[in-house]
Amino acid sequence: MVVNFYENVDDELLKFAVIIAKTEGKYIFCKHRCRNTLEVPGGHREPGEMILDTAKRELYEETGAIDFSINPICVYSVIKDCSNDVQESFGMLYCADVKSFEGELHSEIEKIVIMDALPKEWTYPEIQPKLLEEAKKRGH
Repeated sequence: MVVNFYENVDDELLKFAVIIAKTEGKYIFCKHRCRNTLEVPGGHREPGEMILDTAKRELYEETGAIDFSINPICVYSVIKDCSNDVQESFGMLYCADVKSFEGELHSEIEKIVIMDALPKEWTYPEIQPKLLEEAKKRGH
């Protein structure tokens, strides 16, 4: 699996939004109900949805964030080589500063975890650490 970064691509290629979210300078990670690992908030773009709206929706759904600022970082892609069928999927990487949260979550996320350090057990270990590394390189 290969992760690449771009300044931009055609909007219709963007299928995902991933948000590196922080509150009071600490990272916000999500724990899915069916997993024992952590991940950054994000998800699939709905038909007809602007990619920024995808990011805002996913941030709210997965963390309960209700007061936040959000900004684009860059486009990323993931290339999977599935037995000679190379597939590249694109997403937009965002950063968000969350000021306040709703009392409860209304999604598949069991809980959020707020921490200074990065998790040891990632849901997507081949992708998400690289996204955070790129965000740091770009000053986020």
